Amino acid sequence: MPSSNCALLSNQLRDSGYCLLDESLDQTLVDRIISDCDDSFQNENQGKLASSRMGNVYAARNLIHHVPIVKTFWQKGFIRKFLNKHLGTVFGLVRVLYFDKPPNQTWALPWHKDTAIAVKSNQGESKQLTRPTIKAGTPHMIASDGILNEMLTLRVHLDEVTLENGPLKVIPGSHHSSKSEGIGISGAEIIQANRGSVLAMRPLLTHSSGSSAPETQMHRRILHLEFSKTKDLPDSFQWHDFIEPADSTSL
Repeated sequence: MPSSNCALLSNQLRDSGYCLLDESLDQTLVDRIISDCDDSFQNENQGKLASSRMGNVYAARNLIHHVPIVKTFWQKGFIRKFLNKHLGTVFGLVRVLYFDKPPNQTWALPWHKDTAIAVKSNQGESKQLTRPTIKAGTPHMIASDGILNEMLTLRVHLDEVTLENGPLKVIPGSHHSSKSEGIGISGAEIIQANRGSVLAMRPLLTHSSGSSAPETQMHRRILHLEFSKTKDLPDSFQWHDFIEPADSTSL
């Protein structure tokens, strides 16, 4: 990636809270990720892993333990270099989700920020980790701004995303804190992307997505990976998973 483009992306991530990376995943790798996810959804307990309607999976959690490729494909190439630049040399993958908007089974999400993290146990007292819940069998808690500001999300587009299949909408500048409004809803940006492209965003970026067009035959499959530069959580809490990358010789 040219240094000028790298600087522009870094500035956009810092100021706006998101950026669409210049490079894309190889199409063969995208096919393999889709295939491995589909195989896992068919073989695992749907109630634990995936949510579906009429046989179409539209959301899945805890993919770290069910789809092995999600632990490895980001550990080299342009994704690894981007993660090292923005999280440093010590970081880990802490959660992987999957979303789809299948044809005739679409859905929408209102404006929100991603504040829940997966932990080994949500029992205990902390001012930085609150409101314990269980999501698909995994303990979660709401994290403080301090924890979330040390994190970075990568959304891998497994399909082309257009106005037709319910693209993500984001509010630039809303990522600095849980109360940040950024430039406001009137300035929201729509994220359209090619198949295999990667969107980087901060968890506190306010975002939403609308429904797909009624007659579309397009999917909108997204692999959502969350990373943290901090291995240790406060008050003796632990990440549910913390998958560190291999050493730099694998780049």
